[in-house]
Amino acid sequence: MQLLGRKNEQISLQQLVEAEKSDFLVLYGRRRVGKTFLIKKFFNQDFSFYISGLKNTTQKENLANFNTALNFHGKMPYPKVNSWMDAFRQLIHLLEHSNKRGKKVVFIDEMPWFDTARSGFLTAIDFFWNTWASGRSDVLLIACGSATSWIIKKLLNNRGGLHNRVTRRMHISPFTLNECEAFFQYKKIHFDRKSIVDAYMIFGGIPFYLEMFEKGLSVAQNIDNLLYKDNAPLKNEFDFLYSSLFNNYENHIKIVEALSTKTKGLTREEIITSSKISNGGGLTSMLEELEQCDFIRKYQSFGKKEKQSLYQLIDLYSLFYFNFLKNNKIKDEHFWTNFIDNARHRAWSGYAFEQVCLAHLPQIKQKLGIAGVLTNTSSWRSNDRKNAAQIDLLIERNDRIINLCEMKYAVDEFVIDKRYDEILRKKRTSLCEQTKTRKAIHITMITTNGVKRNMYWNNIQSEVTVDDLFV
Repeated sequence: MQLLGRKNEQISLQQLVEAEKSDFLVLYGRRRVGKTFLIKKFFNQDFSFYISGLKNTTQKENLANFNTALNFHGKMPYPKVNSWMDAFRQLIHLLEHSNKRGKKVVFIDEMPWFDTARSGFLTAIDFFWNTWASGRSDVLLIACGSATSWIIKKLLNNRGGLHNRVTRRMHISPFTLNECEAFFQYKKIHFDRKSIVDAYMIFGGIPFYLEMFEKGLSVAQNIDNLLYKDNAPLKNEFDFLYSSLFNNYENHIKIVEALSTKTKGLTREEIITSSKISNGGGLTSMLEELEQCDFIRKYQSFGKKEKQSLYQLIDLYSLFYFNFLKNNKIKDEHFWTNFIDNARHRAWSGYAFEQVCLAHLPQIKQKLGIAGVLTNTSSWRSNDRKNAAQIDLLIERNDRIINLCEMKYAVDEFVIDKRYDEILRKKRTSLCEQTKTRKAIHITMITTNGVKRNMYWNNIQSEVTVDDLFV
């Protein structure tokens, strides 16, 4: 399969290849997002050295694995050794005697699995980079792994010999809608854009999940096959996903489950109360890890202080799991096909569509003609409990305009009736009165199929549709 999308990432990798110095690149992001695939395809697997760690194994077995890789890439047989320091001395020997021109790319995948208890692996990496590779101009060391908590703690936030030694970090995000469309076209699966959005609302832009879709089937049929049939390939994906990413993953799950009950988000204190996790440094690390993996986002309400920040669940698969997979007692292999039209589905789809929109803010700004304008995005909740108002997306612009964005999922054109028009007016008024802003407020509708032209349509200033999110 060819490498689709990832244009910015490919540009960055090419810059590293052409740089006249050695670099230490760390890739991180959500599991299944395609980190390993990106590196293997970009370099066409033409590595000076490649190794992938083995989970839940011993140091002896990992060293044997390393030795096998050395002998595969080297011109001479390397004897087995008992320490990582000796293993990396052998790697240095291999690279110094390599005839490869240009950058010598060393790709260590699943690096966290090498760091077993008291193994000395990090010390050996420190030795390899600081005493040899960093002083050269022809080495590109690439570290990657699914255990994001290890990547963040041991590499990105290292306080020892590797402190500030990582020269480039690359966060691999899920596909955009545009990349998903190109992906399905490559697989000869013909979905209209509404169907692609429906698939995105469940699986996000995770290539591993999208690769499992079968042509000739609707999105709903594919969902049934992947999640609800007997022996469905993704039936047990949730626990595997979190256990492979985080140490003590049970607490990470408690956090995302707490957030799944409050779509508008929770403060740190509310997370502590709901999840029963103590307020300490461990919680801070877990929140950071979840955020780095695109499971949650931290954001501030308009006009609020940092300590009042909210955390919100944004991983669409996790959101779907808590709504329709966990504790699902309906044993129906066609559950999703039969469940599409009811109140619970409509409530979920509204929130999931909001998250799709928030994942495509650059495309929204481009449609509004403000791609080059300095902006700040936030949400806002009214302090008036009697006349509560909630705005999920505000785009505060440097040209003294605030776009009050309403995101609405609808099968057909969205209709603004008298009641909803009053709601919009009330939100705008409350925002003006309570924040004392003097900026002009433009109501912007972001919908699947546009807004129906009626007597209330002229009260909105701008529109964004699904097609605009595919840019």
